[in-house]
Amino acid sequence: MIIDCHGHFTTVPTQLRSYRKEQVAAFDAGKTSGFDPAPEITDDEIRASIEGGQLKLMDERGIDATLFSPIAGLMGHHLGNEALSIHWSRICNDLIARVAALYPDRFVPVCQLPQSPGVEPANCIPELTRCIEELGFVGCNLNPDPSGGYWTDPPLTDRWWYPLYEKLVELDVPAMIHVSASCNPNFHGTGAHYLNGDTSAFMQLILSDLFNDFPTLRFVIPHGGGAVPYHWGRYRGIAQDLKRPPLNELLLDNVFFDTCVYHQPGVDLLANVIPAKNILFGSEMIGAVRSIDPETGHYFDDTRRYIEGLEGLSAEDRALIYEGNARRVYPRIAARLAA
Repeated sequence: MIIDCHGHFTTVPTQLRSYRKEQVAAFDAGKTSGFDPAPEITDDEIRASIEGGQLKLMDERGIDATLFSPIAGLMGHHLGNEALSIHWSRICNDLIARVAALYPDRFVPVCQLPQSPGVEPANCIPELTRCIEELGFVGCNLNPDPSGGYWTDPPLTDRWWYPLYEKLVELDVPAMIHVSASCNPNFHGTGAHYLNGDTSAFMQLILSDLFNDFPTLRFVIPHGGGAVPYHWGRYRGIAQDLKRPPLNELLLDNVFFDTCVYHQPGVDLLANVIPAKNILFGSEMIGAVRSIDPETGHYFDDTRRYIEGLEGLSAEDRALIYEGNARRVYPRIAARLAA
């Protein structure tokens, strides 16, 4: 079985995007509560958006199931206030729940959190709990920078975040560390802000003893870990100079990386540097890069080709990357697919 750990509902029916624009415009005009109910989206409209998009490509590429979450760029935690973020997150998570109900053996739901700059992460716990315990979700996306590119909140290792981590541990669900849209013109969303978020989060973890406090807390760092595998020697050296434990002892029982790296040399490097037990198959499909690579004639985000192209990868390690690690990091997957 092949489980894609990183998928977003980017083909959502158009009325959701229109609704969001109107919602933000209403907030900017002074409406800070009492937001309009979710737009009407029929099951047939969901099916059309899924079957002509993600599901079609999953079938073509041999992907059995996808961990599916709302559009990362539309989480928009920097927009509005806490009340707006809560309202919007519930709408998006409910829509993901509907997708998973329509295709229970193909899409496994992951939620967004109603984060807002300057608002304690503990306030996200009710929505996290609702999604996991009531709707059967298996994990969440956690934004390390709700400000959208200005990094105004404490680092992920600060005790500011601890109540949320306590709940993640209690529920036994992981968090994918995933920023949303960038409102800082210095940082292109997918080309810079996403990778900055991945890399910055990893460096924060090096400097902390977070996993001494939460030995079973699990994070997935997407997009191949940003700059991390490419600069592994730098991070090993920094940790050594700061008298920190070796990275494999400090982080690799708790931190995992996906394969959303869109060329063979990049995936080769990822697999050469990061142990197979810490790599989860992911494609972010349909997402950051949607075009065909003229050098190969295949879609950039057809990441299964890169796993198949890894030289010297054992059958056991390939099975870990494709399925075993996802089931271990997201233990609720088994019950969800069995049901």
